[in-house]
Amino acid sequence: MKINKILIAEPSPIVSAGLFRFLEDSNQLQVVSVVDNVDDLNDKMIIYTPDILIVNPLMMGYTNNNIIRQINQNYPDTICIALVTTFIDKNLLKYFKETIELSDNKQKVTNKIFALLNNNDESSSQNESVDLSNRETDVLICVAKGMTNKDISDMLNISVHTVITHRKNIVKKTGIKSVSGLTVYALLNNLVEESEIYE
Repeated sequence: MKINKILIAEPSPIVSAGLFRFLEDSNQLQVVSVVDNVDDLNDKMIIYTPDILIVNPLMMGYTNNNIIRQINQNYPDTICIALVTTFIDKNLLKYFKETIELSDNKQKVTNKIFALLNNNDESSSQNESVDLSNRETDVLICVAKGMTNKDISDMLNISVHTVITHRKNIVKKTGIKSVSGLTVYALLNNLVEESEIYE
């Protein structure tokens, strides 16, 4: 399982500490560094070459979008996410693939990150629905709700072997291998509600 490196660039220690806490218990995400100024950001980008950069656009200044453009050019594989703590000009936000807002809860933040990672790594558009059978859709919904193969087999009245076969077919059709990725896929395709995921 790949561990994705995250670099947080945020001038407020309270905000960066809160975001760090949101991400620290994921076994697929690792915060490699937290910086509070542009000079340190440039140094840490060179050292770590993170998979994800979560940066407060205010660190760049209100009109200076050259820094984020340069990061996008020099590190094309790094996903840049804006950490929005106040009003930000939409012209600046166009250089970011996603935004995280202060009102976002832990689940929403991790869902946004995994959606971007799955889009990048698995080259599959999760907004496009694939042709899953009704039973595969039922199994996918159960997987997104965090159910085990045994739980799914009991609920759908099918054998565990059949559940595993359906899961293999779902992975083959969607191109998404991780449970978190399948969960995001189910969310984006309105198969489950956020409130149903961590019951």
